Amino acid sequence: MRPTPVITPEQARAWDAAAIASGRSIRVLMENAGRAVAQIVADRFARVTPQGVLVACGPGNNGGDGWVAARTLRAMGVSVWATELTAPNGGPAAEVRATALQDGVRLVPADGPWPGVGLIIDALLGGGATGAPRSTMMPLLHRLVDLEKPIVAIDGPTGLDLATGLQHGPLTAALTVTFGGARCGHLLARDEIGDLVIADIGLPPADSAWPILVDAAWAAGRIAPFRANAHKGTRGRVVIVGGSVAMVGAARLAARAAFAAGAGLVHVVAPEDSLAVLRVAEPDVQTMAQGFGGSVDPGVLKLIADADVVAIGPGLGRDAGRAGFVLSVVEQAKCAVIDADALTVLKTERDALAKLAATTPIVCTPHIGEFRTLFPECAGDLETAPWDAALHAARVSGCVVLLKGVPTVIASPDGGALTVAAGNPGLASGGSGDVLTGIIAGLIAQGMHPADAAAVGAQAHGEAADIGARRVTARALRPMDVVNALPDIWRSWARGTTPRRVPVLAELPRPRST
Repeated sequence: MRPTPVITPEQARAWDAAAIASGRSIRVLMENAGRAVAQIVADRFARVTPQGVLVACGPGNNGGDGWVAARTLRAMGVSVWATELTAPNGGPAAEVRATALQDGVRLVPADGPWPGVGLIIDALLGGGATGAPRSTMMPLLHRLVDLEKPIVAIDGPTGLDLATGLQHGPLTAALTVTFGGARCGHLLARDEIGDLVIADIGLPPADSAWPILVDAAWAAGRIAPFRANAHKGTRGRVVIVGGSVAMVGAARLAARAAFAAGAGLVHVVAPEDSLAVLRVAEPDVQTMAQGFGGSVDPGVLKLIADADVVAIGPGLGRDAGRAGFVLSVVEQAKCAVIDADALTVLKTERDALAKLAATTPIVCTPHIGEFRTLFPECAGDLETAPWDAALHAARVSGCVVLLKGVPTVIASPDGGALTVAAGNPGLASGGSGDVLTGIIAGLIAQGMHPADAAAVGAQAHGEAADIGARRVTARALRPMDVVNALPDIWRSWARGTTPRRVPVLAELPRPRST
């Protein structure tokens, strides 16, 4: 299956233009889109569609998709009404509108009266709309909301800017159906779009330079099974540097996660007082004592040099001298994952970090606050353009940058970008980032490319959080619940994913919030 791209509205228009240039007609694409919407609606709203469907159509191609969906549902035996503020002024949208009315779809005025229905389809504005809907449209949008019925949005609920994820209207969709790929705004406005279904309508292959939406199938394809003669050395050695006395739990979570991701050996380097706790709590973790305030002990440097990857930062602390300590550790490593406090203390050492990244593969995993500290020039873009921010950070640092958030963006210095949308608000708790660091380190130790390891780790982390939320709720989810759910992820990925039903290319359920 082709990977699913994540695109801006501008790129979506370019994709449509490429489709037309390749000989695909707008009318055929519109027919495919509307029929896809009708099929998905019939499958997922079988309980309410017998009560009737109201389709709100705009004058453009989005409205044309709505007219085709209305006609198709009518042919399936559903009672369908359509409403509009302005009829299309020629073109394919006008053609499909006329056909739908000829085939029995009934037109009702925008200001009423309306029949009782069980479902609304929003086909008013397309994916390129920006800013607030016109004042003449707002009364119609509020009338749709007042019906208190599920709304299926074509491309996105009217008023949602699919470039930035900013919502300028009152609609919230139960389900959004879009075509070919996810729009950036879909992933930035998960509460507004509801479940997301991406359907095939016959577009040509996407531009390979566009960011990719990671899913279970993509991630599973990068997990190699263990050979029968595998041993702890071949499964990789991870060294975790962190876990000061007040934060030993951070190192413990990272170590557990590295083991759960398949690492063969896990060492923790921490002050002796922390190790006294860790040796009792995690007897399978090997340890070496090291204070974080001075120079790095030669024995620790050798341990790091012999390891496949070092993860530094969980529970490290931010006291004076930490920046030099972090750079000394990373300089000795074959590969490094830098997280948490280790990122924060490097805010004045970006040039030194970039110099190390020129010879050592490095993955940085900041959350938004850490990212602002390390890359303040991108602070204004994080909420609406995390892809641009992450790509800038990767270019100037030379590191793979995993920007945590909704969604999580993984950017490489060469300009490649991956997007992970798995997970739920239960991950917004202390320790979740330490678990992700351990997973990524464990995957790198087994030989996975750092950017792939970051993306696969984030996908596994998010899916494990979803399993954990089903068990204990998102509200009660703790980081160790995520670690404990990782075996279920590896099992499910090994079994393979269930093939999608045509025309569905990809699905993204609304995040579990309770």
